[in-house]
Amino acid sequence: MATPPKMIFTILLLAGFVFAWFGLNDESGARIRIGNNAEIRADAKTVRAIEDTFNQAEEAIQRGDLDSLMELYSKDYRYKILTRKDIEVIWKDFFFKYHNIATNHSFSRIVVKEGNPLTAEILCTGSIWATTNQTDERVNLASWLGDIHFLIYENGSWRIRGQGRKSPDLKSFGGIPPPLF
Repeated sequence: MATPPKMIFTILLLAGFVFAWFGLNDESGARIRIGNNAEIRADAKTVRAIEDTFNQAEEAIQRGDLDSLMELYSKDYRYKILTRKDIEVIWKDFFFKYHNIATNHSFSRIVVKEGNPLTAEILCTGSIWATTNQTDERVNLASWLGDIHFLIYENGSWRIRGQGRKSPDLKSFGGIPPPLF
């Protein structure tokens, strides 16, 4: 008997959220993990440079440094209808309402595409956690499962250019903001 695709999707979705909840719900800062069986189509130096972009983002997030964080976004950033300016407003609101913000990324594919400029696609499962200023409770601000981070090599650095969803948006999870990477 074949397993229905909807059941498989539900199991994968739940596994991703369990991973994000139990494995990544802490305040220690960025966790970037590249899976042992990850598909890597880039040289080691480029992979380190891409990791550095995410580490720099986490450092800026830890400091609440909106300007430094936004420098890591491409001037042409897009996520559906959201622009770089929209993402800046979301992060500003997060910094106002939360502290101990931490991100988690598990990369299962990194593909760098030749061209001028270079681009990269990173298949990622991750989350953003924070502690509310109001109740001091730890909360999940965003989670993503098998989404694609699009990066571009711009002005001598890798910058976040957008986000792609591999799975459909699930309205049943409420008003969770979009993945911000």
